[in-house]
Amino acid sequence: MPFIDAALDKAVTIPSATIHAHVDKVRRRNPGADPQQVVRLLEREYLQVVAATGGAVGVAAAAPSVGTGVATALTVSDVATFFGASAAFALAVASVHGIDVQDAERRKALLMATLLGEPGAKVVEDAAGITTTRVARTLLTRMPLGTVKRVNAQLARRLVKRQAVKQGSLALGRLAPFGIGLLIGVVGGRALGRTVVEGARTAFGPAPEQFPRTVEASPTLPALPPADRA
Repeated sequence: MPFIDAALDKAVTIPSATIHAHVDKVRRRNPGADPQQVVRLLEREYLQVVAATGGAVGVAAAAPSVGTGVATALTVSDVATFFGASAAFALAVASVHGIDVQDAERRKALLMATLLGEPGAKVVEDAAGITTTRVARTLLTRMPLGTVKRVNAQLARRLVKRQAVKQGSLALGRLAPFGIGLLIGVVGGRALGRTVVEGARTAFGPAPEQFPRTVEASPTLPALPPADRA
């Protein structure tokens, strides 16, 4: 599905400075919040965004003057918006964990793994030959780029199948009469968002007790020694 590939490519272009600035803004608004609380605030904010976006598309797509072609275009646009919001959320969580991801392939792997949730984490573990509860840190800071690309190929195949089913069902629901389409859009968007939230929790594990020093993920890391694969 070319539009999914295009949406993924666009979603991972968010500047790191924008991500870090947003996390800093959340921290300034909540000066007493520890890393775990900041992650929860980011989760809540993300779910509000995807629910509102889904509802807006549901209203527009179900309007009497909108044809099926336009409604389909709106849904394609919503997929891109959903991926963009999901990428921003996942990278913000990475920032809280002290990880700065610049490389597009690593960003794409993180986004697809969180979009898929538990199955995404399993793909990363199997492809890399690792067993860890913190898939994201290994994926973003220690896994060789060649392995990341192989992981991406597997994640992409699973994601296309899953998104085709979920977004297709959601798109049909949004074509329901005005009001019903809104409800389906809000509930469906939030449900998709919850999968991403759970995926991020699985990938990163618990937030650190204190805000760590940021570690930039390198795209040219050497292969993992055998001891690190255990």
